[in-house]
Amino acid sequence: MEPFTAFRIHQDNDEIVARLEQISLDDLSAGDVVIRTSWSGINYKDALAATGAGKILRQYPLVGGIDVAGVVISSEDQRFSAGDEVLVVGAGLSETRDGGYAEFGRFPADLVIPLPAGLSLREAMVIGTAGFSAGLAVHRMEQNGQHPDLGPVAVTGASGGVGSVAIDMLAGLGYAVTAITSKTSAEEYLRELGAADIMAARTIEFSKRPLDKAMWGGAIDNLGGDVLGWLTRTMRSGGNIASIGLAAGIQLETTVMPFILRGVNLLGINSTEMSRELKLEVWQRIATDLKPRHLDQIATRQVSLEQLQECFPGYIDGRVTGRTLVRLGD
Repeated sequence: MEPFTAFRIHQDNDEIVARLEQISLDDLSAGDVVIRTSWSGINYKDALAATGAGKILRQYPLVGGIDVAGVVISSEDQRFSAGDEVLVVGAGLSETRDGGYAEFGRFPADLVIPLPAGLSLREAMVIGTAGFSAGLAVHRMEQNGQHPDLGPVAVTGASGGVGSVAIDMLAGLGYAVTAITSKTSAEEYLRELGAADIMAARTIEFSKRPLDKAMWGGAIDNLGGDVLGWLTRTMRSGGNIASIGLAAGIQLETTVMPFILRGVNLLGINSTEMSRELKLEVWQRIATDLKPRHLDQIATRQVSLEQLQECFPGYIDGRVTGRTLVRLGD
């Protein structure tokens, strides 16, 4: 195979340097499934990794990109054949092994997911790790008794990738969703996705009381910090909070009162450390009853490998709404 283009991240002394390079399959992490890539996407984690704003990579150099979808060109595992459409999401890409920002990828078969019927490769990458995390959150919440009758579900960080897909999924299932956002310009976008109400993040009052007025039947939280603590205090009896992100901080200040007096459930969402069976189950739901209805509104931007670098600052600064797709091949 001829050399191909990859967006590779290096550590030069203490400096992180990312650039386009010509590499070969032999340069990639070991794996038994080789795919010709078609699509990837940009996540906050990708921006942290490529700019060095966060310590994401555990070894260098690595190809960036935590998501990828494409077509198998060869496989040493009998579960896959040339021509199969597949995706790799939530698999430690661009952390411990080469990721998706390249024209070809090589991955262990256990990390590769057959594209579910009902999704295209492009749609799978509109969803990506962000949307998969949202789907996993909804799935876990419903396993734990979440139901529209419990009351409205709050979604924090609502205009980001996880928040956007979560709102779309929840509204499609009949939940009343309140989108909590710091972006006042995003209200029309969030209502198009299905948000019944919008709350400005700046209006939240962070009291020190162990319990506040019960408002929410459930929540999907992308922020952590004071916001997550506030959610525990304002949850209705039996409500579930899915904790996904930490954009507002890693600390959690609360008491045991919400948990023992209201039976509040705090569910940690990790899209990487999970069984293959659960991952397949959630992707099947994402392709069917959880499939977002507004994927074209969520992903309105498309870039090439050559344009990646100019996109990352917007993610670091919190200026991005929705999802950005990366076109890798024909």
